[in-house]
Amino acid sequence: MKTGEIVNRVANSVLVTIDLEEYYPSGERILFDIKDWLHEGLVLREKEFRTLIDAHDWSIYKNQYIALHCTSDAIIPGWAYMLIRLQLSGIAKQVVVGNLETLETTLYQKIIANLELDYCANKPVIIKGCSNKPVPQNAYLFLIDKLYPIAKSILYGEACSSVPLYKKK
Repeated sequence: MKTGEIVNRVANSVLVTIDLEEYYPSGERILFDIKDWLHEGLVLREKEFRTLIDAHDWSIYKNQYIALHCTSDAIIPGWAYMLIRLQLSGIAKQVVVGNLETLETTLYQKIIANLELDYCANKPVIIKGCSNKPVPQNAYLFLIDKLYPIAKSILYGEACSSVPLYKKK
């Protein structure tokens, strides 16, 4: 090695980097508020609710991710969300009850459950921290659950400035 030559030790190491942003599923996210389908925004009347469901054009949600919620203080029975879910079957990619973070958490839970991480076995792994996409905090916990039994060590951040989280003894 020549004196003064810059060597990229990160590129030459066995360090594995996982960036959850790379797994972000493409598609539009919709926050579907059922408040407007309630009598005076507060009371769910079954007959009226079913009529609105039957009249609604569900095809506009084709291949979208839907979070069902209610912004009023109404008590919504579970069957109401199930009726909407049935209408979106075969149309929407995913439907959950909750906010957009709940939706993202559900998406990442499925993605991480299906990740094949054998290539991380007995290697130091860094989980990239900065993201331009809405990767939920729970996604990092799901990933830790999968990495903990197999990784030699787990770090968080960037290779140049990471925080050590775990080292196998």
